[in-house]
Amino acid sequence: MEYLIYPVMKSVLIVSATFALLLVTVMMITNCTRTVPSPPETARGDVADTVHGVRIADPYRWLEDQESPETRAWIDRQNEYTASFLEKLESKQPIEKRYTELLKVDHTDIPTEAGSRYFFTKRDADQDLSVICVREGLSGEDKILIDPHPWSKDHVISADLMGTSPNGELLVYGIRKGGEDEVAIRLYDVAAGKDLPDSLPRARYFGISVMPDLSGFYYTRFGPEGCRIWFHRMGSPIASDRMIFGEGYDPGQIIYAGISEDGKYLLVHVMYGSSADKSDVFIRELGSKKGFTTVVKDVDGGFFADVWQDRLYILTNWLAPNYRILSVPVKALPAPPESWKVIIPEGEAVIEEGSGIAGGKLVVLTLENVVSKARIFDPQGTLLSEMELPSLGTLDQVSYLQNSRNLFYSFSSFHIPPTIYHYDLESGKKEVWARLDVPIYQDRFEVKQVWYTSSDSTRIPMFLVHRKDLVLNGKNPVYLTGYGGFSVSETALFTATAVIWAENGGVFALPNLRGGGEFGEKWHKAGMLENKQNVFDDFYAAAEWLIKNKYTCPEKIAVRGGSNGGLLVGALLTQRPELVKAVVCSYPLLDMIRYQQFMVARFWVPEYGSSEDSSQFSYIYKYSPYHNVREGGKYPATLFITGDGDTRVAPLHARKMTALMQYANKANTPILLRYDTNAGHTGGGSVTKTIEDATAALSFMFWQLGMNMK
Repeated sequence: MEYLIYPVMKSVLIVSATFALLLVTVMMITNCTRTVPSPPETARGDVADTVHGVRIADPYRWLEDQESPETRAWIDRQNEYTASFLEKLESKQPIEKRYTELLKVDHTDIPTEAGSRYFFTKRDADQDLSVICVREGLSGEDKILIDPHPWSKDHVISADLMGTSPNGELLVYGIRKGGEDEVAIRLYDVAAGKDLPDSLPRARYFGISVMPDLSGFYYTRFGPEGCRIWFHRMGSPIASDRMIFGEGYDPGQIIYAGISEDGKYLLVHVMYGSSADKSDVFIRELGSKKGFTTVVKDVDGGFFADVWQDRLYILTNWLAPNYRILSVPVKALPAPPESWKVIIPEGEAVIEEGSGIAGGKLVVLTLENVVSKARIFDPQGTLLSEMELPSLGTLDQVSYLQNSRNLFYSFSSFHIPPTIYHYDLESGKKEVWARLDVPIYQDRFEVKQVWYTSSDSTRIPMFLVHRKDLVLNGKNPVYLTGYGGFSVSETALFTATAVIWAENGGVFALPNLRGGGEFGEKWHKAGMLENKQNVFDDFYAAAEWLIKNKYTCPEKIAVRGGSNGGLLVGALLTQRPELVKAVVCSYPLLDMIRYQQFMVARFWVPEYGSSEDSSQFSYIYKYSPYHNVREGGKYPATLFITGDGDTRVAPLHARKMTALMQYANKANTPILLRYDTNAGHTGGGSVTKTIEDATAALSFMFWQLGMNMK
């Protein structure tokens, strides 16, 4: 592969964390005016590419090879250097203690109903990992089915609840190591209390759906050629599985299949990348010799369909940026979308995924100025009632069946821990299914939504969380975070980090940047492709508003972003470094010229574009953080976080950016890399690991902003 071109090493300097270095570091931590010890020196290569006539240097190309001895030695030196700072911070132990109080509590996730059983994951306060449980009936006793604790001494192997058979006789679960996206899939006989011989090897899967008669299951596996749907007949070898869909699609599409709840149909969705702006839908009657019927194909819009009583109910943003729900009889297909019936028209609020037929009624979830609402209609679209939610916050998850009166949902806000409710769709009665009992004085906090103006005069909302006695003196520490991409809505969800920050006199700020889904597909498209700079400008404007309105000053702002949010704070590093004091950049995308060449990044080309396209190259190159670091520039203190287990965003981004910034930075600020050899894009699975990672990031921010635990 052409990207594996290794430079000639100009120099290799192995630096150890000697006692002298450690002593200087400790002195520097207690007095930020001291000189920051020099980072380990990194060899610079002379590799360069010419892209559309532009010569682009890539001096750290050699760090793309994750398994080379040189890269592994470099990672060890960087971790040693980073530990010499983070392990000695005064705030580390009290922050870890508070995270432990907030996170090591009994925790139950939303249940899935199947037959007379309810399946869910649960973690008691004294457990490190979630176990998979079943409850017989609504008021039955909880029984542990899968306990992953014995699987690994350090608890890096966890269990994912991936599905069940419709009758609840079989559980489908995944075995996941260190936060990787890949899992090994097992099927578990609930009554017998043991795994079946049928299993799937470790790979990246997009769903599994068991036949009602338990004769087999459909699954989507991602491979070198892209996603393919397979059918496995129970009791047969995996080698005999039959591919039934996917031929001709490339690695840029995400494909998943699901059997309708009545067991009559197989529905296939083809997503053109990770965004919601385009998808195809196909349907096939099970047991029929006919092939797939096209529901919709090559239409500019996202379509999400399900079947109830031989009708498709389709959530779509086609000709409706805020989404609407349409319906068409299966027997009428193929039929153009123009002929489908409008059940719920587009409105000012955004209709969200999770809406659908529940208990013979149509549950419609909306986001209205980034606040959750839930309404119940009849299947023809007549409003029946509105579900009462506790306060300004987020209805985060829903679980229901088409022919059951039971609906479950989870509600939380920044300072309100998640509570799972059981809602009776026939009586309208609501009761608590599970509540997270967290030691928080909720009445001490204020959560509000403010609006500010971005650089092009677009109004942007932002959530603020702080103590009620906050004084606007222009000196309060601010934790500013954001995402702005892939139509993801950033809402008021409980976060232990916001609680700790606010408890200690800080302001937790979450702006709803363009690129997200808070205001529908128009909002999303205003922050993707050639409009990506809008996302960055929205973020900078949030910091400027907080400064102007006497909340804080640049010396008291720390920003954090992960994944696409890592790109966000990476752009801030290179475009507006003077705006903040500290940056935490987790599992980031940073080399935007080459990102599409690695792992599953082809999924993201519809969102970002690709440097392989000359028309897209110019705007990507203009903001790509790795290509906009200036030698001799002065950058804020920065902590990059990534790990070997990130099989979604290649860790090479953080490695290369760390090396480049350590070389280029001329400010008296540390540029650090915290590189975990086990954890992945979504962490390591265990609560101990979650606390460890969160403590490292927050103690770094406390240190840089001069904060102390109160």
